[in-house]
Formats: sequence, structure tokens, C-alpha cells
Amino acid sequence: MTTADQPLRVLLSGGGSGGHVFPAFAVADALRARLDERGRGALFRFAGTADGVESELAGEAGFAYATIAARALRGRNPLSQLISLGATATGVFDAMMLMIRWRPDVVFLTGGYVSAPVGVAAWLTRRPIVLLQPDIEPGWTLRSLAPLAKRVCVTHERSAERYAAHKAVTTGYPLRSGFQDLDRPLSRAYFQLNGGPALLVTGAVRGAQRINDCIAERLSDWLSLTQLIHISGSNDFDRLSALRAALPARLQSRYRLYPYMSDEMPLAMAACDLAVSRAGASVMGEYPAAGLPAVLAPLEEAGGHQRYNAELLADAGGAVVLDNDAITSDLFDLTAGILADRERLESMRASMLGLRRTDAATRIAEVIIDVAK
Repeated sequence: MTTADQPLRVLLSGGGSGGHVFPAFAVADALRARLDERGRGALFRFAGTADGVESELAGEAGFAYATIAARALRGRNPLSQLISLGATATGVFDAMMLMIRWRPDVVFLTGGYVSAPVGVAAWLTRRPIVLLQPDIEPGWTLRSLAPLAKRVCVTHERSAERYAAHKAVTTGYPLRSGFQDLDRPLSRAYFQLNGGPALLVTGAVRGAQRINDCIAERLSDWLSLTQLIHISGSNDFDRLSALRAALPARLQSRYRLYPYMSDEMPLAMAACDLAVSRAGASVMGEYPAAGLPAVLAPLEEAGGHQRYNAELLADAGGAVVLDNDAITSDLFDLTAGILADRERLESMRASMLGLRRTDAATRIAEVIIDVAK
């Protein structure tokens, strides 16, 4: 129990992908704003693995960071599973020491395997837990932690039925800053795009190898078709930079290549007519917020959770789903056909905007404040 004159101490944890990390940042921003309005501050720490993407992102965002030992348990051979169980047990100890030293008022978990030891430690030390399920289908970690949580925030009604009525709260996907007041003409000017079509290709924080290969193999064809904002990930950036340097100047000017993008991502989404990407949790909130139609090629790993995300957007009319195995053979022609059909693009854009919800972070912040009482 906290008092109104003390800052609310919130431990954030989640990792493995930006779709599990950026929502925590968005909720932290909303919590600061809500508590400032009430004359009360907030203190945050982020708990994650030493080498996960969350360590990079939390550092860039200025969060105090606590390292927790954790490894994935699913899909590994018995020896690897034994090692992973050992790492998870160590992680529970790490997280319990953090709970005892820092004494958070509430623990907010967004998924990824690092959430498992943090959630267990929070339960053992009697710290209230709020979960966010970013994907339509919950991962193993969130399914396991749900019985320990006070509330489970879900991004869509399709997910709420999994949980008891008193636990599930449908909030939407919390958006990071920059998605509130997007201006399409200004966004296109920012990237120096002309009046022709523009395509966003992104593989999230670490890149998407098969999609990058498809772009690289027919780069001139892609650039003859459309202007391209390509977020390649660090692994493929040098290779694609070399290919860009070998292009004629006319095509080079149509190719904007980035290894990674953070604050500019909302502008890139607003500037483009269509996206090609995987179907991680962030597409559920960010593409609708930007009104960005998409060709989604979901990964089939980790229980196929991306497939459920992609199908939700496709069922609403805002996206087309492409099997991972069909990227090489079908992605170019499928994308070209959509870009050439302005009526279809506008219909897809309207469908995406129909899913837009910008108050999710504030709604989750209110849940956290209520649970922490």
C-alpha cells in the first residue's frame, strides 16, 4: 500500500522484441502524466536480460536498468531446457533481490521470457502484478503468469475471453510518443518523398532476413516501382548500403535506408502508402494509429503468435497476409498490385483507421494506479 504523498514505484519488465518493450515505455509516460496531474511523482526501473533488445532500448530511453538472468524454455532440446531452467532459477533470485532492495509498489510485465522470473519473484514477495498481453494470442510466459496477476490488460476483445471477467481489461495497444498528431504531408516532406507511392519495409529492431533478401535481390525493380523507406536491422545494413551505392543516382535518391529507427518511426508510417513487415505485437496499435495498410508476413515461431495478429488486421480489411515461405516468390508482385490499385489502398487505409485507439496507455496507467492502492 502506498500513500498519496510518495512517488509510485513501478518496476517494468518485458523483452525479446520491441513489441514487448515500447508498450512499457508508453505506459510509463502515461503514468508520469497522470500522477503529475495529481501532484504525485513516479519512479521507474526496467528489468531485463543483459543481451536482449530491451537492454539497448531501455538505456536509450533513460531508464535505470536491472539485469535478470533468463533464457527461453520453449522449442529447445532437453539439455538446453535444463540450462534454461537453471538460468530462470537464477533470474528469480536476481529479481527477488531487486524486489527486496527497491520495493516496487507494482510490477508491470509485457511478456517475453524475462517476465517469467520477474513475475515469480513479484508474487513471492507479494508485489501486485499487472500484465499486458500485446499479442492476440498470449505467449507461454504470460499464460503462466496470469494466475498470479491482479489484472491482465489485453489489446483486443478476442483475447479477453481467456481470462476471468474480474481480471481482463480491454485497453488497446499502448502507443509510444509520436503517434498522437501525425501529419501526412509534413511526414512525407521530412523524408523528402515526392508525390509518387512510398513503401515502408521494416523488420522491427533486429531486422527480417527473408524480407531483406527479397528486397536485395530485386532492388532496382523495387525502386522503379516505389520510393522505399527500408529499416533493415544492423545485420543487413552494410550489405544493403553497398547495393545502394552501386545504383544509378536516380534510383539511389528513391532509397532511404536505415539500420534502425526509433523516434522517427511514427513519421515513416505516416509518410508511406503501404508497409511490408512481420506481424509483431506493435502492428496491432501502430499501423492503425498511422492508417497504414500492410502486407504482413508473420513468423511461425514461438507458437505462431504473429499469425493471430496478422489475421486480426486482415479480417478487418487493413492488411494482406503472406506466408513466410512465399516471400521470395510472391512479395514483389503482391506489393506492386496493391500499390497500383488506389481504390484498394484507400479502402485498406480506412479499415486500419477504424481500428485506431490512442488512449490505451492512459487506460493501462489507470489500472496500474488502481492496483497499487
